[in-house]
Amino acid sequence: MILTPEQQAMLEGAQGETMAKVMKTLVMYGETFGADKLVPVTSQYNHLVTSFGLKMMTPVFDLMQQLIDAGTLSRQKFSVDPRPLDKNVPSNFLQDLVFNKFMYSTQGSYEQQLEKLGLMNEDAFTCACYFDQVGNKPGKGEILSWAESSAVVYANSVLGARCNRNSGIMDIMGSIAGYVPHFGLLTDEGRKAAWVVKVQCKKKPEAQLLGSAIGMKVMEDVPYITGMEPWLGTDLTDEVCAYLKDFGAATASNGAVGLYHVENLTPEAKEQGRSLIAEGAKEYVIDDAELERVQKSYPVMWKNPDADPKLCFIGCPHLSMEQLISWTQRVEEGLKASGSKKVSIPTVFTTAPAVLKEFEKTPYAPRLKAAGVVLSYICPLMYMNNPLCAKMRVITCSNKLRTYTTARYYTEEEILAKITKGGK
Repeated sequence: MILTPEQQAMLEGAQGETMAKVMKTLVMYGETFGADKLVPVTSQYNHLVTSFGLKMMTPVFDLMQQLIDAGTLSRQKFSVDPRPLDKNVPSNFLQDLVFNKFMYSTQGSYEQQLEKLGLMNEDAFTCACYFDQVGNKPGKGEILSWAESSAVVYANSVLGARCNRNSGIMDIMGSIAGYVPHFGLLTDEGRKAAWVVKVQCKKKPEAQLLGSAIGMKVMEDVPYITGMEPWLGTDLTDEVCAYLKDFGAATASNGAVGLYHVENLTPEAKEQGRSLIAEGAKEYVIDDAELERVQKSYPVMWKNPDADPKLCFIGCPHLSMEQLISWTQRVEEGLKASGSKKVSIPTVFTTAPAVLKEFEKTPYAPRLKAAGVVLSYICPLMYMNNPLCAKMRVITCSNKLRTYTTARYYTEEEILAKITKGGK
């Protein structure tokens, strides 16, 4: 790796021993992946994936304190993934005991460290930091130092920014130094598609299910997706962006996708078309039968698969304002059709704190509350990490939550029927 004189000086200790260690970490990381140089981080804000004060993460807290004590802080303010706890989300005494005494007992002190290191504000806890209400939305071509997989794939694909799928802590290292290694999705060659995915469905494919199918097939490769124009059109409207958010999260969690192109829709696909497809690209055809096969392949991890669900999470990644309004209307319509007033299963909608505050100003918020739905800023995955919660029969329309926990996946239509009509 070739370093500039300024970078070499940082590596040799010109800005202190701690910064030298940060630079050494970045150089070793880059050389591992064949990077040729370090390039400046150009985005205004960073995003840190490690948001939870998990008791076992003492080495992370020690590292953060070393950085703070040395004054080696983030050059950018940053957002961070969602908080793991919210008293409004249903839980019993024993679950709360595990949460507060054995799992996230250091949450408060860790958040104080984040504030000192460069946290944007008290509301900057979300996996969807690119929402307009949050304020961390990078522009096309900007170089990022992010780690949250669903945010990275959205930034690369929908916004046209450039970021590798960094690990946790590597994201803050890049932000502190102001540089990241130049390889992979930061390069033109690395952004070319190794797969052409032909969507040949007769109805609009479920975003999370389509993303799951593609992620499991292409793994870490870049797919170029065709056949979506009948349902998504050619403009990145709020509704389309919400679809792509959920789709991308599934490709990133069920596989390891960091970038996808949708023909005639996403920025680079609109500009460069099929020149983005690499020579020798493989092909994957997806129809309704293929999506049905993929859904049936999901394991059911409940002790009794036929038992009634006890909790429902919707919003992993966090729901957008458009989705909150849409889901409120759908729940109301479902309850009216079934002659019910409140959801039959305890249901939690999750969103970014900043979005939650704006949503609560709308007439939809009291309507959602009247339907019995809990609105929260929590990370459902962190909730399900509690071993007592993992034993619960939780349902979700999030493929990310299904992949990482014992939650059971259903399509949005299936979820809506279960929470408004009841039934197994």
